[in-house]
Amino acid sequence: MNTIGKIFTFTSFGESHGKAIGGIIDGCPPGIVIDEGYIQSELNRRRPGQSSISTPRKEDDKVEFLSGIFEGRSAGTPIAFVIWNTNQHSDDYNHLKDVYRPSHADYTYQQKYGIRDHRGGGRSSARETAGRVVAGAIAKLVLKESGVSIHAYTSQVGHIAMTQDVEDIDLSQIESNAIRCPQSDVAEKMIRYIEELKAEGDSIGGVISCVATGIPTGWGEPVFDKLQARLAQAMLSINAAHGFDYGKGFGGVSLKGSEMNDAFMSTDGKISTKTNHSGGIQGGISNGGDIFFRVLFKPVASISKKQQSVDIHSNNVELEVRGRHDPCVLGRAAPVVEAMTAITLLDLYLHSKTYR
Repeated sequence: MNTIGKIFTFTSFGESHGKAIGGIIDGCPPGIVIDEGYIQSELNRRRPGQSSISTPRKEDDKVEFLSGIFEGRSAGTPIAFVIWNTNQHSDDYNHLKDVYRPSHADYTYQQKYGIRDHRGGGRSSARETAGRVVAGAIAKLVLKESGVSIHAYTSQVGHIAMTQDVEDIDLSQIESNAIRCPQSDVAEKMIRYIEELKAEGDSIGGVISCVATGIPTGWGEPVFDKLQARLAQAMLSINAAHGFDYGKGFGGVSLKGSEMNDAFMSTDGKISTKTNHSGGIQGGISNGGDIFFRVLFKPVASISKKQQSVDIHSNNVELEVRGRHDPCVLGRAAPVVEAMTAITLLDLYLHSKTYR
């Protein structure tokens, strides 16, 4: 499937080394001011070539809207857009045409479709996520009118992790460094570590944390469309994402029920909880607290170190991946996590309105 959502939907198209990537957004409420400058700024946060710890591929990633916008506002009709690819080095992948790269989608795509685009992974490339950022930016513009804000940041790279609790984090510092870690001293250690691994021809993974604020009670559906289930699906659809937890998450396994439970309290007639171990979600429905979750990203699979693999004829081979690749995706993945969060939350928000 290349479409996500039920009311607010996004369909993605394009390949890494094709002419373009893009998408079609349907279900966007009419009359929303479409701030193209803001949308472009969100794309700029994700685009390649930002720093020494990202791929040197140079793409302007300029979005061009084709439909669905009239006089600067959403028309309520499908919003189609395109982002032209301008800096492909497809020849870098010619030596991999008949070889399956370790931990890539080469082998599984070949087995499923009987054909694959070996140029940068084609459809399986993380370049596809640029279209998600455009859709997410539009979703953010809609959610902003309801007071919702979304912030994702790098909380861990390899063994280096932030020491601050989410309540103590200054979210305004996320954009202060290339790895998008709001704790400056930890960010410096992360960047040095990534640069060391890059020099060795290796890569590293880590964790992106995300907090969404301003969400009222009632978003999400019982049983199969639980809020956390929809978020997990959205996050695990991102390239290199390998895990998801929310609230206290796996850390709650050592707590007793009396320690894990979020006690209710009433202040001036407003009900809230003393703690937020549930991550703002109970019974699959938002409870009015901040929604907090984490996404685990594996090390980038494209490394320049020599590796063992096989070719399409089942011969054992040794390969060396050339091309331009990120030694760590986390800094550029944060905007994608925000985008997928916004797409999911807006879809559930619009669904919640059908009950009122």
